[in-house]
Amino acid sequence: MSRTGPHDEDTFGWHYRGGERPPFAIAPRPGQESVWDYPRPPAIVSSERRVEVRLDSRVIASTRNAFRVLETAGAPTWYLPPETIDFDALVAVESASFCEWKGVAQYWDVTDGRRRVARAAWGYPEAGGRFAALAGCVAFYCDRLDCRVDGRRAFAQPGGFYGGWVTPDVVGPFKGEPGTEGW
Repeated sequence: MSRTGPHDEDTFGWHYRGGERPPFAIAPRPGQESVWDYPRPPAIVSSERRVEVRLDSRVIASTRNAFRVLETAGAPTWYLPPETIDFDALVAVESASFCEWKGVAQYWDVTDGRRRVARAAWGYPEAGGRFAALAGCVAFYCDRLDCRVDGRRAFAQPGGFYGGWVTPDVVGPFKGEPGTEGW
């Protein structure tokens, strides 16, 4: 199906922007959130939940002062403040990407001294505007590291691209799953 028009949100797959849940969305139970209630553009929400990132036995980051970035159809992406990160475990790499809201991201490999995990962390050193709170914070891919929220293991948002953490308190379906390219 091909459509044109300057105000047709369906053209770019973003009909749903947090104002209504699509009929295929999983209904959240008490204590859960639907990723279909998250807005687009994304929101930043501070969290006092215990967030910990490990590579084997080495603690890379641990905090009760993280930020969650919540965007329609995506699992929350957790950003940890720089004072909670063991930067001796991060090795900057020549890699970058661009986010329309947060700007240019830098990437790091993560090491515990024995093993090195490629591009396992990223951040936006110059995030500005409504995302300025993320400047200097670091996010981690939980398919490459042991990432936990309140002691429970987080799993990677499907698809291998997005950095969202799927935990028992969020329900989808999530962008990145097969058949979601048109969202």
